[in-house]
Amino acid sequence: MSTLIDGKAVAAKLKEQLANEVSSMSKKPGLAVILVGDDPASHVYVRNKIKACEAVGIQSYETRLPEDATQQDVEEAITAFNNNADVNGILLQLPVPKHLDSDALVQMIDPAKDVDGLSFINQGKLVAGDKSGLVPCTPQGSLMLIKEIEQDLSGKSAVVIGRSLLFGKPMAQLLLAENCTITTAHSRTQNLEEVCKQADILVAAVGRAKMVKASWVKDGAIVIDVGINRQDDGKLCGDVDFDEVKDVAGAITPVPGGVGPMTIACLLANTVQAAKNQH
Repeated sequence: MSTLIDGKAVAAKLKEQLANEVSSMSKKPGLAVILVGDDPASHVYVRNKIKACEAVGIQSYETRLPEDATQQDVEEAITAFNNNADVNGILLQLPVPKHLDSDALVQMIDPAKDVDGLSFINQGKLVAGDKSGLVPCTPQGSLMLIKEIEQDLSGKSAVVIGRSLLFGKPMAQLLLAENCTITTAHSRTQNLEEVCKQADILVAAVGRAKMVKASWVKDGAIVIDVGINRQDDGKLCGDVDFDEVKDVAGAITPVPGGVGPMTIACLLANTVQAAKNQH
């Protein structure tokens, strides 16, 4: 039986540190969230983010726009927050309605306030190893969970399944910065099972329920499951077949309760970091 990596506990510890830090700051950091349309999941996420802000003493600002908002409407909301000195971090809740160009909107956010770490400036800083950039929340949180198990990752073989800009690419960069040997696998990778079996650290972020089986996992590997999928019975599961893999892995994150709580905690950490950078 493997070690269960408790994301809730690690996130709670990080939030406590942030609350202490915020209480000693002369000015409260501010996080602005822009929500377009009526996607129910997005509304839940935004509510959770605002609640988390309050818990650590971050001031939250919110702009809600209707489903039929124009590109210009959203651009104006972003510009207003870019120019507002009380706002240190700006988050455009994705996905936005299909008629909007979300990539163009994300790039409009001031890189200093880009707490999702998706602006080209912040992505470039991550690749260059420049520590002054803001790093995407979910990969940052995933790395913290890996470090809960193993502090020194130097020379380890790491496989990241997924190559998205939001997760796969930045995750690979963070592991590379820890001196891992990185393989980025994806839907076109041949012999995916064999590739995964080489990994000391296996990170799955593909959005396919229970895709990673026990036969894919090296004995004693650290397995980070970033997927969140709703099954027919309404229960959530990850991209890893937890019940199978837990007997092979050295350590594994559950879904829910693994990576999810870390994403919001790291969003708060990025907001505090952005506030410190700006003052």
